[in-house]
Amino acid sequence: MEEVNLVWEGIKFMFLGMGTVLVFLVVMILAMNLQRIIIHKYFPEKKITIIQQQGDEKARLNKIAAITAAIIHHKQVNG
Repeated sequence: MEEVNLVWEGIKFMFLGMGTVLVFLVVMILAMNLQRIIIHKYFPEKKITIIQQQGDEKARLNKIAAITAAIIHHKQVNG
């Protein structure tokens, strides 16, 4: 009957598991970088002009005003 060193077997399994996780993470990082390249190539970011930024700011301020008015109305109605 052959003698088995359980500590050595445990270490081998530990490195096998850690190696598997390492390979998976490296493949995942490479896949995500490839996705980033493809997405930026076929779906580039739109350039925002000053006029669009001002319009966005105005829309944001209008939302804040509407939320504030709703809160004030709710407090007045519910006392």
